[in-house]
Amino acid sequence: MSTQAAGPRVIRLKKLTERLGLSRSTIYDRMNPKSPRHDVTFPRPINLGGRAIGWIDSEITDWIEIHVQENVRG
Repeated sequence: MSTQAAGPRVIRLKKLTERLGLSRSTIYDRMNPKSPRHDVTFPRPINLGGRAIGWIDSEITDWIEIHVQENVRG
């Protein structure tokens, strides 16, 4: 029997940096429209309350898959 709850899984910044292999500052640059590394396709974080944020795991997976496909084509 699986112990995972149904529904979207949220990952925090530490797990996101490990998963993407990007630094914290690079992730925030991807989200910042004023940054030269801004990426409009990068998933936006969700507010978890207070100052805590997280990202929907499935949105991160989709973003990775899109970039893999672009690199295979390119």
